[in-house]
Amino acid sequence: MKGFKDFVMRGNLVELAVAFVMAAAFATLVTAFVKIIMDLIGKLGGTPDFSNYKPGGVSVGLFLTALFAFVILAAVVYFFVVKPYEAAKARWVPSTPTDEALGADVALLTEIRDLLASRGGQV
Repeated sequence: MKGFKDFVMRGNLVELAVAFVMAAAFATLVTAFVKIIMDLIGKLGGTPDFSNYKPGGVSVGLFLTALFAFVILAAVVYFFVVKPYEAAKARWVPSTPTDEALGADVALLTEIRDLLASRGGQV
């Protein structure tokens, strides 16, 4: 029983489970939004369902419908999730300084630390 408890409590298992559930709910939401966009496109230019399209007798219609839905899905995720997330992150989450952004004093202290570590900590 202890092994099972250690397995469940190790790492980020609970966070991963919550992320999985949230991702499934989010996928349902995005799929419904894509369906709305596909219906709006269908109202403008005819039904965006190419299932019966068979040029030269080859059934490519189902593939074209899936491709069209995928492009719309990717656009929805990018413009309604990724871009707003990046903007919010840039606005509210402070960025960590890079090595170039650190001052000369920090670089000097880092060099001193490394020299002391290489000497085995003896002064």
